[in-house]
Order: sequence, then structure tokens, then C-alpha cells
Amino acid sequence: HPDQPCPSTPTVYRYIDQGRLDIKNIDLPAKLRRHVKSNRHNHSRKNKRLAGTSIDERPDTINNRERFGDWEGDLVKGKRQASEPALMTLTERRVRYEIIVKIPNYHADTCLKELQATIDQHPGYFKTITFDNGSEFKLLDQVQGAQIYFAHPYSPWERGSNENQNGLIREYIPKGLSLHGFSEDDIAKVQDALNQKHLRTLGYANAAELIEAALAS
Repeated sequence: HPDQPCPSTPTVYRYIDQGRLDIKNIDLPAKLRRHVKSNRHNHSRKNKRLAGTSIDERPDTINNRERFGDWEGDLVKGKRQASEPALMTLTERRVRYEIIVKIPNYHADTCLKELQATIDQHPGYFKTITFDNGSEFKLLDQVQGAQIYFAHPYSPWERGSNENQNGLIREYIPKGLSLHGFSEDDIAKVQDALNQKHLRTLGYANAAELIEAALAS
């Protein structure tokens, strides 16, 4: 449409970050790999989450990835209906280990129940988890066994490790497909593929190797 005005690519991406379009960054794996200078860290802090603990209160030990056990979390959704299944994705900040849990829907009480079960099933794994600011996570400050922090609205870079992993998951599970069609075994294979991936940021080790050493220390 050469006769129609078209916003620039950075403008479109800024609208996505601000929540002005019906799409999220996890739906755009190419965007997650872009390295663009911006003033994003000066993003307006209006409308901060009031329920739960803000990421602003997270200590430097977590921010600097000094220890194992600090995670980031979000949901990867198939069809965008709250009654549809979703994937709860958890990424360890230091070793980039990934846990993917298929949940039956993304109501707030379901997210709380499934997260609690995951923490209980992995003793020694979790110290803290930093989640997206979505309403589906509004009950997570009730969870036992891990301190929950919440990122600022429209600030996906505050959970960058998890966002990058979510983009990789989209290579296996394209957006728009109902997750009813993916079995627990299918999801486990995706999780294993991510954890076996050798990463430059890890000195070309993989998360499956590193988590064993982290748990043993």
C-alpha cells in the first residue's frame, strides 16, 4: 500500500512494548534478537504493580546472576483464550535452565496451583522468580518456597532470559495453535532441546550440564 502512511519498525516495536497492539514480544522471536540502542530503561514507571514485590526491590545478588536459584517466568499461549491450555515457562537466570509446564488454562488460581506444584517437585531449585506483570499472575505472591518479584508493565527486557527462551519455544510451537494438540511428551522434548543447546553466553556449555554442577555445589 504505497499510498498509505507506514510507521517505522522501531515505532511498531515501541507500540508492542507499550501494550498498544494485540501482540506480545514472545510472538516475535526475531524482535527478541534485535540489539537496538534505546531509552527503554527510562520507561515510564507509572502504573506499577501494587500487589506483590516489585523488581525494584530485588537485590544485586539476583541482578548480577551471582548464584543459582533465581528464575524468570511467563506464559507461552497457544490460542488466546483464558480457557485454553498454556505453557508456564521458567528460566534460571545463571545457567539458563528451562522448565516448561503445560497448564490447563491461564486463570490466576491455576497459575498459582501449577507454580506451587512445580516448586514442590524441584527441591533446591528455586530461591526467587521474577514474573511478568500480567493479571494471570496476580496470586503468585501467595506461593510458598520462593520469593516472587514482578517486573514493571511493558518491560519484557527485565526478564530477558525468559523472553529469549520463549522465542525459541515458538520455533517448535508456532503461535495460534491450540496446545491441546501437544502432549506432555511433546513439551518435555522441547524442554530437553533447549537445555541441551550449547550457548555462547555459557561458554558453549549447556544448561543440562551446568545445573548438575549448580545443584551439587
